[in-house]
Amino acid sequence: MCGIIGYIGQAEATPILMDGLRRLEYRGYDSAGIALLSDGKMEIRKRAGRINNLAQLIQQDAPRGTIGLGHTRWATHGGVTDANAHPHLDQSGKLALIHNGVIENYQSIRDQLINQGHQFRTETDTEVLAHLIGRIFDSKKGEKSKGDLLEALREALKQVNGTYGLALLHVDLPDVVLAARRGSPLILGIGKGQNFIVSDVSAIVGHTRDVVYLEDYDLVTLERDHFDIVSLAGTDATFQVSKVEFTHEDAEKGAYPHYMLKEIFEQPGAVRDAMRGRLSAEESTAKLGGLNMSSRELREVDRIVLTGCGSAFHTALVGEYLIENLAHLPTECEFASEFRYRNMPMNKDTLVFAISQSGETIDTLAALRESKRKGHRTLGICNNVGSTIARESDGGVYMHAGPEIGVAATKSFTSQITCLTLLALLLGRIRHLSSSQGIDAIQALESLPDKIRQVLA
Repeated sequence: MCGIIGYIGQAEATPILMDGLRRLEYRGYDSAGIALLSDGKMEIRKRAGRINNLAQLIQQDAPRGTIGLGHTRWATHGGVTDANAHPHLDQSGKLALIHNGVIENYQSIRDQLINQGHQFRTETDTEVLAHLIGRIFDSKKGEKSKGDLLEALREALKQVNGTYGLALLHVDLPDVVLAARRGSPLILGIGKGQNFIVSDVSAIVGHTRDVVYLEDYDLVTLERDHFDIVSLAGTDATFQVSKVEFTHEDAEKGAYPHYMLKEIFEQPGAVRDAMRGRLSAEESTAKLGGLNMSSRELREVDRIVLTGCGSAFHTALVGEYLIENLAHLPTECEFASEFRYRNMPMNKDTLVFAISQSGETIDTLAALRESKRKGHRTLGICNNVGSTIARESDGGVYMHAGPEIGVAATKSFTSQITCLTLLALLLGRIRHLSSSQGIDAIQALESLPDKIRQVLA
């Protein structure tokens, strides 16, 4: 649940990084820090506890520079201390690294580096990775280039097991930020004369809405007016520039004291937007073109599996009743975290839905990949248009609920249930549901936003 923001541009980086970190607070954290390149030196400021602790430190001694990294950490390796907070430095003190995820074989790498004379200041797996990258980079001969740093990053990542969303800076290359992703969300933000790397677009939507949702094993080189994306294997990576659906204002609390209350009151709009353009009174049914399946293909489905984690799994439980009631189609729910470990019998006419608000839930993504590996058509129900689940599924339904920043699911839960109701109506009308029953369902759905508004009032 850690947060990442990296910036390179013309503006002072510290205010941008701190604003981004505050927008990532909802992800949960126990320490925060920033690293800036300033006048040929690496300036690190980090503190355990809330971001306000870091802000007070910066107020006393603010680093200046136009390239930097920011991070909010949730402790995995080592206690909640100033030292264990990110960013972390390599042995030379010239390379700074921030990292989400877990390096599973960090201890064996740490032991090897200690035998080579490295001294560690923290208990974290991230510092081990920083030292490994720095050692490989320092071993390269001659004048160092950004290509050498990229190659050092590539060589280091080939030696580690685990997950990472990371970004790094180096004093000797003051005009470049590197980043990489495997199993942890990472997004490239594209601006004019400035570029960003973040774990969540809400951190930068006030600066740019043009983003690239990175794939696993992508390596990114960021400069002020340019970026490159290559694969860990060294080949050029394919990517697509997407437009963030929500605005800076959408990600603000407005008049509400906190995001959760704001999003509770956004439920009428979220339910309405989930249905927008998807109800056909003329045909007494729902229209879900994103499924990429014809009526004939949908009729051939004889079983549905709904998989998700947390509140998405609770949505699936409701969806099971909806689909079986309206479509008379056998449906079952599976915890995404167990899906790939179970030897569940699934025939060729089983349709799988992976449900995730973010579209980045690791266990749900693993379930989707396992389902596809076994040859089942696998669809997604998610809120993030450019997310990994949205990209890797065979089709699906976008919720269009807008950003959900409050940790406890509110509008995403009701939006997901709305989407599953539309699915149940569509499947029911294909099978046995009469036109009049379809109209009754549509009228009930259309009345929902006002009823929710009355309840909230």
